Amino acid sequence: MGTVKLKRYQRRKNIGDSSSPLYYYLRQKPDSGQLYNINRIASEIEGIGALSVEDVEHVIKSLVRSMKQILRDGNRVKLDNFGTFYITFRCPGVETAAKCSVKNITRVNIRFLADNTLKLVNESTVTTKGALNNVVFELEKLESGSGSGGSDSGGDGGLDENPLG
Repeated sequence: MGTVKLKRYQRRKNIGDSSSPLYYYLRQKPDSGQLYNINRIASEIEGIGALSVEDVEHVIKSLVRSMKQILRDGNRVKLDNFGTFYITFRCPGVETAAKCSVKNITRVNIRFLADNTLKLVNESTVTTKGALNNVVFELEKLESGSGSGGSDSGGDGGLDENPLG
């Protein structure tokens, strides 16, 4: 099972408000995740199934083309055990019905709602350890002498698997 590497960072509680207190937050360590493209996914599927990389790539590309058309038509796409894709749009309100037209739509978004079977959970907070949907997080160790915070630069770069104790 892989792990997601995290680091602490400090910012104002209310961004842009210089009088707001400084708080520590977590985010994924830059460049710790990898980008999976269709070819890489197809290679992984080939390793666990009976299809060739080329066959899997063709199916995935066809799925993407089909999903684009379905979404453009205003429909939803539900992939079982994965989730549902759908579109939303942003349209500011206007005073009169005559001013309300499709030209007022400023942005169209594709949204994703994860299926309940896909929902991921933090491994350190669940009772069932090692389950398929558990995500393991590793937090960089605090530098010695950094007090309650910690700088993200320098140090031994080690990871603290249990940041609470």
